[in-house]
Amino acid sequence: MDINNNEKVRKSIRIFIKVFWNLTLIFLIGCLMALSFAGGVGAGYFASLVKDEPIRSYDSMKKDIYNYEETSELYFRDNKYLGKLRTDLDREEVSLSDVSQHVIDAIIATEDEHFYNHPGIVPKAIMRAIIQEFTNSSVKSGGSTLTQQLVKNQILTNEVSFERKAKEIMIALRLERFFDKDEILEAYLNVVPFGRNSSGRNIAGIQTAAQGIFGIDAKDLNLAQAAYIAGLPQSPFGYTPFTKNGEVKEDLSPSLNRMKTVLKRMLDAGYINEKEYKEALAYDIKADFIPPKPNTVEKYPWLTFEIEERAIKILMEILAKKDGYMIEDLHQDNNLYNEYYMKADKNLRQNGYRIYTTIDKDIYDKMQEIKNNYQYYGSDKVETVKDPETNKLVKVVEPVEVGAILIDNDTGAILSFIGGRNHELKQLNHATKGLRSNGSTMKPLLVYGPAIEMGVLHPGSVIPDVPLQIKAGPSIWEPKNYGEGYHGLTTARYALAKSYNIPAAKIYSSIINRDPVQYLEKMGFTSLTNGDRSHLSMALGALDRGVTVEENTNAFATFANGGKFVDAYMIEKIETKDGEIIYQHKPNPVQVFSPQTSYLIVDMMRDVLSYGTAAGVPGKLKFRSDWAGKTGTSQDYKDSWFVAFNPKVTFGLWMGYDTPKSLEKSYKGFSYSQRNQKLWAELMNGVYDVKPEVVSTNEKFTMPGGIVQKAYCATSGLLPSDLCKRAGLVQTDLFIAKYAPKEVDNSLIEGAYLANGDKYFKVPDDFGSEFVMKGIMLNPDFLKNEGLEGIKNIEYLLPKNGNWKNIIIPEQNNISDNGKAPSPPENVQLNGNQLTWNSTTEPDIIGYRIYKLDKPEAPPKKIASIPKSSQPAYQITSDSGIYYVTAVDIRGNESNKSKQITIQPKENEEDIIDDDILPIIDPTQH
Repeated sequence: MDINNNEKVRKSIRIFIKVFWNLTLIFLIGCLMALSFAGGVGAGYFASLVKDEPIRSYDSMKKDIYNYEETSELYFRDNKYLGKLRTDLDREEVSLSDVSQHVIDAIIATEDEHFYNHPGIVPKAIMRAIIQEFTNSSVKSGGSTLTQQLVKNQILTNEVSFERKAKEIMIALRLERFFDKDEILEAYLNVVPFGRNSSGRNIAGIQTAAQGIFGIDAKDLNLAQAAYIAGLPQSPFGYTPFTKNGEVKEDLSPSLNRMKTVLKRMLDAGYINEKEYKEALAYDIKADFIPPKPNTVEKYPWLTFEIEERAIKILMEILAKKDGYMIEDLHQDNNLYNEYYMKADKNLRQNGYRIYTTIDKDIYDKMQEIKNNYQYYGSDKVETVKDPETNKLVKVVEPVEVGAILIDNDTGAILSFIGGRNHELKQLNHATKGLRSNGSTMKPLLVYGPAIEMGVLHPGSVIPDVPLQIKAGPSIWEPKNYGEGYHGLTTARYALAKSYNIPAAKIYSSIINRDPVQYLEKMGFTSLTNGDRSHLSMALGALDRGVTVEENTNAFATFANGGKFVDAYMIEKIETKDGEIIYQHKPNPVQVFSPQTSYLIVDMMRDVLSYGTAAGVPGKLKFRSDWAGKTGTSQDYKDSWFVAFNPKVTFGLWMGYDTPKSLEKSYKGFSYSQRNQKLWAELMNGVYDVKPEVVSTNEKFTMPGGIVQKAYCATSGLLPSDLCKRAGLVQTDLFIAKYAPKEVDNSLIEGAYLANGDKYFKVPDDFGSEFVMKGIMLNPDFLKNEGLEGIKNIEYLLPKNGNWKNIIIPEQNNISDNGKAPSPPENVQLNGNQLTWNSTTEPDIIGYRIYKLDKPEAPPKKIASIPKSSQPAYQITSDSGIYYVTAVDIRGNESNKSKQITIQPKENEEDIIDDDILPIIDPTQH
């Protein structure tokens, strides 16, 4: 059939075409309307997602994208690099000009091939990513440009949501309007994460990655290294070559395959040629991995943590002050304190500060070396403690621990310290955090210093070191000396040098009502309690909580500074990464003691090292200096201290167990105090070896005006009387002029007494004068005024050395008659011209009479009376005669005569005749 001639067919075709066209047109119009509607809905939805996002200014976005959270750096004294601060993420900023072109090319080829052409987003890539998301495709090509990734990392969050993605797109478009491509790329390279470094630490930023993986700067990365690093950001911890322990992964195929992908994209993009591509593929990248580097915490654990804590406290105060708070406000409100602590901690770890410390690297390293090699700490001890996790008792081995600190006197700068023996075993910083009793090192700080400042004590003040009872509330305190001996009337100077406890306790009890603890507070003691103010045992270092080595040592530096307390510090200054100083230490000296008091204490503590409890220290030092110091031991030998200073530095050392227990009295031939002082000296010698100018000086402490040297009587500390001079008890010492004694000593009188050996007795009433002796003795009124009249053993009062033997102390009771007739003296002999005999052992004998007969038949004549305290001897001056001796008791009873000794006239030259050929004469008849 001819279609052309068939009108009916043609008509049907025209109708079909018209209907098809209309349907197509309707469909197209419908699609267009649907697309318009979808676009409108999409635009509306997009608008609803970003409606709360503010229009960000250039300054706001600049601040955000350049907030790299850079790791802070630490420095020793004199700007010597120490390392990076402990942080969860290491990052170091670098300029784009200091980045290898290979890295730039690799990143662009891999992460954003259209970077230099797009306006911040690639719509096609976004649509592809959306479709993949809605279809739940297993292949994700990603839709983020470098600009978008920068926005996500620095301005927004990693939250997976359409709202965050919408904001990301909007901000990326705006960011591209204000910043050029190189600025965006530089910021991106400084913030993108790169997995872990060879030490297992998290890293971000191209410079940190180059250093942490290959040990070189970002500008020196070759093609293969650049490609390897550029492949990491897609999956930082999947591709990173290192484990969290700093070990190279066994399977590196994921990262090596990723490296090949990066190189292929660089080749396809024309950044490298075929030859470069093949050479990079053949490159042994594993050979360039660097070994783990000991981080700052591992090498300097105590130091790093200490700097970190002090820096946080400094930043807390700065941040709080900006918000109108004082540091006191933080300490009064725990919530406020915690808030600013967290702020300061984050601030410190993110802002890339440079923290400059006072620690001298050479000295610090040398002290750790000596501490580690020291062989005389003492034995480890087993301690039973409760495990906090299992709540069961477990046994742990505790070594003798050590804490030490070296402080510059003038500035208060902490030059070095020892935090402990082994940080892995015990993290406590024993120099700055451990609270312990400071034993007798407390005496100059709390007792002698304040008492001299108050004018109630001088170096020459006399304090009785005798049994002492002091009422302390409802109880009685009976302080004891080391060894529980007594030393009688002793000076404050001598008592401090020998570290006698009783004199210190007696002095402190006399000033405790004047709040001497205030002096400790002025010298930086921060752990004092209200109870400490009332405890008499504080005089001997018995603190409720204790004191740190730093605070105790710092307080001693007050005397070296002429009475000014300069608070010790470790942070010299803190700078921003741009060099702006946000903190600079400024000293704030506090006058605690007058220069006169301070010098007297210094002079007294010199004696500790000359003849006192640290007399062995100077001989152990390689250098000489004007040292003054104090030893200290707590109760039951749980703590051993030595703190000493010269005009330049103050150095304090503590030893003890963490769980307080007694130190061994002897270990390898050295006592606990000798072990402490030996280590102290070795450490000082070590400092001298590396930095002699720090500790060695010919300078001496100079005496200020207002001090005089005066004579005093050793019995009372007052001006010498004639009797004191006759007794040979005049001494000299230094006094603050306005407090120097003006009264004359009245502690001595001249009195009569009877002697019986080495004991002296009062003369009974109506007693004859024959054996009564005259001598210098303590005045009963003086004893009463000093509260010593009731002392049980009065002989405790007098030292056993020097001219003290010239002082007579009568016994409290009279000589008791034993009710028997005296026995005659025995062993009478003539040695030359000296008649001698044995002293009678009977307790009531008070003396001896010497008789002479000119001839055998002549009556005897008493020629001498010898008190029993004297040497049992008599010097014969005549040429001849017959001699014998009798003993006399307290009631006047006389013994029979002794053996007789006859001396013949010289011209007869006859021998001495024994008494057995002479008639016996009854002495009572004469």
